[in-house]
Amino acid sequence: MKIALTGTPGVGKSKVAELLEKRGYEVLRLEKIADEFIIGYDEERKSKIVDEEAMDEYIKKIKEKDVLIIEGHLSHLLSVDGVILLRCHPEELKKRLIAKNWDERKIKENLEAEALDIILERALEKHEKIWEIDTTGKSIEKVTEEVEEIIKKIPPPSYGKIDWSEWLMENA
Repeated sequence: MKIALTGTPGVGKSKVAELLEKRGYEVLRLEKIADEFIIGYDEERKSKIVDEEAMDEYIKKIKEKDVLIIEGHLSHLLSVDGVILLRCHPEELKKRLIAKNWDERKIKENLEAEALDIILERALEKHEKIWEIDTTGKSIEKVTEEVEEIIKKIPPPSYGKIDWSEWLMENA
């Protein structure tokens, strides 16, 4: 079973993936293979352009033993069996991205993407099994436990309950 672990940059994907690895899960980090699929660079947005179709073909060919967690903010675009989408309130997300020394423009872009549910919308174009986890104010251990619970039980999809639109109205 292939599970995407996705979300806006700064929501905790990498740290959760690290803990899942320590707990024995197989994790594929997209950032480690993404360079193989770069087809350009967007100067205005200061970001690499990835051939999503080629990356998806690569993922389709992987034969997982049990559960393969594919971690990265593009993983929801791939052929997976389910999507776990980590979310974070924009105010907390802003603090996390500032701590990572992100450029002000990239911070604004990512805060708006989080508030507008951009990743959820894109995931819904391809998947039905989607679960959202709000990481705001939670420890990485707690978020990892919630991810594990989903992986072990595959509950009914749960999304659309997180709403940052009020923040967007106040900060747009």
